[in-house]
Formats: sequence, structure tokens, C-alpha cells
Amino acid sequence: MAETPITVALVDDQPLFRSGIRMLVQSQADMDMAWEADDGEQAVALAARQRPDVMLMDLRMPVLDGVEATRRITEEADAAGVDKPKIIALTTFNRDQAVVDAVQAGASGYLLKSAEPEFLLAAIRTVYSGYSVIAPGSVHELFRHAARTVPVAGPDLAVMDELSPRERDVFLLAAKGLGNAEMAQSLFVSEATVKSHLRSVLSKLGLRTRLQLVAFAYEHRLLG
Repeated sequence: MAETPITVALVDDQPLFRSGIRMLVQSQADMDMAWEADDGEQAVALAARQRPDVMLMDLRMPVLDGVEATRRITEEADAAGVDKPKIIALTTFNRDQAVVDAVQAGASGYLLKSAEPEFLLAAIRTVYSGYSVIAPGSVHELFRHAARTVPVAGPDLAVMDELSPRERDVFLLAAKGLGNAEMAQSLFVSEATVKSHLRSVLSKLGLRTRLQLVAFAYEHRLLG
């Protein structure tokens, strides 16, 4: 029996761009285009009726921007106790504050709108599998740049008070970009233990994704 295709939704106010992405997605045997929207408000309404597996969300649109649409879709899914779509933010600029805002609102990653088609398709499959994706370049530089605007004089260590010593170790290693296997090797524990600690860290800090964890670390000046 064939596997169920990944359902994809596209939110963008540029018809020509939507047309290109639609053809790309529909050319893949393991993907289906669920629906399209040309502004964030329409996307929120459509997502409530038909939740796709993955959403491609432009950040700058009329009526309702992609950041607020991401926040509403994520919060409404949480309130209803249903699975949230994996949202990939789409941006024109690599160093964009709206990207940080979208990640904090619940996006699973971001891509430049100029990304190669193969990279976009790989990103859809990656977030569908439960991982984050970022545009080529340094995500740490993006969050470091954004953190310079946050009015915190020094490290805000108080936010770590809820974490155990081992959870703090996992938090800092994950914030630096280490994968589960690398963290397990560094801490001399199993990957299963790392995953358990990471789930606890995200829960205690009110975060949803590892990408949010990185943004949180820079926001509170916990990384150099």
C-alpha cells in the first residue's frame, strides 16, 4: 500500500510565485497541494477547516502577516488539542527580524524565497519528519543579530532556574546546534536520555521546537 502523501498548503500574496510552487509540489509523488491562500487571515480560516501537514508561509502579506497567522494557527491547534501544521516561514532576506518572530510564534524553520527547488522539497520532507529547517547560512548569526535589540544587560540566568543541572547541559548544547548523537557523546549518556531531557526542557521553558530554543538562548543572552 502506498504511503499517504504529505499535504502542503501555500500562503503567499504573489500569484506567480504560488503558481511555481504549486507545480513543483504537484510534480512530487509523495506530496499533494491541499490549498492556497493569498493572505494570513484566509490561511487561518482554511487551516481551521483543513489542517495540512506542512505550510509554506510568506512573512510579509496584506491583511494579516505571516508571523501573526503562524501564531494564530499554532495557538488554535493547541487550544483544540490537535496536531499543528509544520510551518516553514518564507522570507526574501536572510537577516530578517520577522523570521525570529515567526520562529517564536511556532514556525518549524525558514527558507529564502530564492531557495533552489530541491532544497525546498527537502525542507518540506524534513519538517514533516519532525525536524527544523533553516536557510543556508548561519542561523546563530541571525538570532545573535536580533538579540542585540533585546534590552537585557547581561545573561538572564533566572530563566534556567526551573531546569535541573543535566537539563541545563542539554539546553546549552542544543542551543549551540549540537544534534542528539553529539549531545549524547558529549554528556556520556544515551540518545534516548538526551531526547527525554530535551522534551522536559522545551516543556519547562514553554517552547515548541529546537529552533525556538536557539532563539530563546540568544534572547536571554545565554550564548556568546
